[in-house]
Amino acid sequence: MGETRLERLCIEKGMKMTEQRRIIARVLSVADDHPDVEEVYRRASELDSKISIATVYRTMRLFEDEGIVDRHDFGDGRARYEETSEEHHDHLIDVKSGRVIEFHNEEIEALQERIAREHGLKLVDHRLELYGVPLTEPDQKR
Repeated sequence: MGETRLERLCIEKGMKMTEQRRIIARVLSVADDHPDVEEVYRRASELDSKISIATVYRTMRLFEDEGIVDRHDFGDGRARYEETSEEHHDHLIDVKSGRVIEFHNEEIEALQERIAREHGLKLVDHRLELYGVPLTEPDQKR
């Protein structure tokens, strides 16, 4: 695997890239979910059994402080992470399965801008998380 975007960002920010940091950066770069620290550790330790959970915690905190990863709390009691995206997106969380769906909706973006303007503010940042449960099929026997 070639150098990932996350590894390049770390190097551009002047971070010392140890082999363990590289592995953690790669795990995050290929993740298509929003893993918590324990899951990052599990995936990283498959690649290097010498990585400790403490190293993963320290590295995740460093990556977060440097703005390389975003930390989320989706209401399940676990901090979850994703690579900081160049494209803005919001999250829809299935509270039954924990699945996280990323989405972008221009109408919602415009509405948020309008609400901020109505209150005399210019929106500079926001985070939207929607929580839902699966729709159930109507009971056929009624």
